[in-house]
Amino acid sequence: MIYGYARCSTNEELQDINRQIRELKQLGATDKTIYREYESGMNHDRVELQRLLEAVGTGDTIVATEVSRITRSTKQLCEIIEFVKEKHIKLVLGSFVVDCTRELDPMTEGMLKMMGVFSELERNIISQRVKSGLQNAKAKGVAIGRPATSEDTIPSTFFKYYPKYKRGEINKAEFARLCSVSYPTIFKYISIVEA
Repeated sequence: MIYGYARCSTNEELQDINRQIRELKQLGATDKTIYREYESGMNHDRVELQRLLEAVGTGDTIVATEVSRITRSTKQLCEIIEFVKEKHIKLVLGSFVVDCTRELDPMTEGMLKMMGVFSELERNIISQRVKSGLQNAKAKGVAIGRPATSEDTIPSTFFKYYPKYKRGEINKAEFARLCSVSYPTIFKYISIVEA
């Protein structure tokens, strides 16, 4: 069986995972065997990755578009290498094939580990650039983060349904649904208006 793993760091509204899905299908995975995840590659406790590792058996194949999709952690990559060696699984990362259905040769294992080192390095460089950019923006006086919510910035739909909420005709959950916002957001809006 060929299993695929597609991962993006942020949610589907911000990052499109479909390119990875298309490439995984070209490598033999199907919609039913592709595990999709929106998590940091540095996170060791990824639900879909764990589900994938529990699903694969001896002789199966795991495909991903590149090493960084599986993990951005060299330590976790080494753990995955040991896992695929024990299970005798084939790991296909783009055009790089790690065939553990037989004994893994040292050169292939070494190359895979080097790819993992570079993937983690790339992630750390990106993180460092972001931190540097934020510090630079703060130094220039740019406000970082979400703008503070005030009564003036609360959407008009809130005020449309607020009287119904005050009269007890709707509860907070219904109020949030009518305003198309989350429960914590509606709670925050109510706190601001009633403060």
